[in-house]
Amino acid sequence: MAHKIDAAACVGCCACKDGCPVGAIKDADGHCEIDEALCVDCGACAGTCPVAAITAG
Repeated sequence: MAHKIDAAACVGCCACKDGCPVGAIKDADGHCEIDEALCVDCGACAGTCPVAAITAG
């Protein structure tokens, strides 16, 4: 199951995008989104989010 980004908590810095080893995160209207089809559920993105907007799916 893929990790999830809380769009309301996301500040749009996209540090998670840089931390994703498989390129599953994209910019989307001021916040970031995870492509569940590409996500390997490694959690690397959650470790890079400065506002803890990412949780395990």
